[in-house]
Amino acid sequence: MSGKPKTTKATKTTKAAKPATATKAKAVSKALKKGVSKKGTRIHTKVHFYKPTTLKHTRKPKYQNRSTPKKPSLEKHTVIKYPLTTESSMKLIEDSNTLVFIVDIKANKRQIKDAVRELYNIECEKVNTLITPRGLKKSYIRLSKDYDALDVANRVGVI
Repeated sequence: MSGKPKTTKATKTTKAAKPATATKAKAVSKALKKGVSKKGTRIHTKVHFYKPTTLKHTRKPKYQNRSTPKKPSLEKHTVIKYPLTTESSMKLIEDSNTLVFIVDIKANKRQIKDAVRELYNIECEKVNTLITPRGLKKSYIRLSKDYDALDVANRVGVI
């Protein structure tokens, strides 16, 4: 007999099993590092296709949208341009307690009424407006019974 130790089947399998598990573990770690990809077609369960939501970054502008600051909206001084001093407007002041003003083209009746109240401290009953063929907006401001149009016209400087 030779001096070699006898090996049994049990020792061979344990020695062979260790390298096999080590290679398997290396393969799994490699797969995890690389990432696992699922190839194949996706089963669609709906009729309609919806685009997936993607990442939306917050805006970080390098400059402002507007180069100049926005012009303020109509104020009391910009709403009413000037009082009208024609013969027909004088007749309206005397007969129907009405003042006539040329106002901003973009001003509405509520803005005109508020501007008259703030500028001249008078209450108006009714405001009528029209746009002249020249492109100006004319407003007829009917004063309430408490105020006299002649007195207000004197204060304003119409008469």
